[in-house]
Amino acid sequence: MNLFYYPETDSLYIELSEKVSVDSREAAPGVVLDFDSEGCLVGIDIEALSASFDK
Repeated sequence: MNLFYYPETDSLYIELSEKVSVDSREAAPGVVLDFDSEGCLVGIDIEALSASFDK
């Protein structure tokens, strides 16, 4: 598992596998799940990450 934070978009990508994503589905507002050709979850993209935390 690898974590990638992109400050320019305030997004976090959680890479669960090195397989190529061929399908993406929005699971909730700002949360996108990436799947490989076999339908296995390979990554999770969380947009507007800092808005997810209480200040």
